[in-house]
Amino acid sequence: MNFLAHIYLSGDNEFVTIGNFIADGIRGKSYKKFPIDVQIGILLHREIDTYTDAHPTVRQSTKRLHKNYSHYSGVIVDILYDHFLAKNWKDYSNVPLEVYVEQFYDSLEANFEMLPNRTQRMLPHMIADNWLLSYAKIEGIQRVLDGMNRRTKNVSGMNTATNELKQYYAEFESEFTSFFEELRAFTKLKRIDITKTFQHK
Repeated sequence: MNFLAHIYLSGDNEFVTIGNFIADGIRGKSYKKFPIDVQIGILLHREIDTYTDAHPTVRQSTKRLHKNYSHYSGVIVDILYDHFLAKNWKDYSNVPLEVYVEQFYDSLEANFEMLPNRTQRMLPHMIADNWLLSYAKIEGIQRVLDGMNRRTKNVSGMNTATNELKQYYAEFESEFTSFFEELRAFTKLKRIDITKTFQHK
């Protein structure tokens, strides 16, 4: 899953949310240097990724892209799924998306010193272009894919994936909706399990 889904799936704990958000930049056991709630978020992120990558519905979405994007297909599906989460946000939260993302940005800025260097460098761009809110529109997804394609030195061709998004929009949305219900249930239980392991240490 991409940024918005990871943030949303963290629940209400500010530091679990930060941990889940920064987890991609934390390797191996280096997560142990963070406060416990941040550690929980990092471990939760890893569980979400493992569950997502193995899920048959996600693989169905990825298969649709594989011919044109090969091993980049999974990254693209993560981004497309964030689009459907943002677009249908009212189905998942009583807090308007605009308010939710502003609160999250405020949290990151308030805890800036805790963030890895990579996240610190990214944050001003993320806030200036309001990435999380922009996911709700195809134009916002296009900007994300353009950026990802540049980072692969234009090898991935990911910038053209909005063509498939438009062509198979209903299929992708249906797959996201069914998968996300299962992922929410899985994450809720996993968050409790991980928290318990820290309480017993």
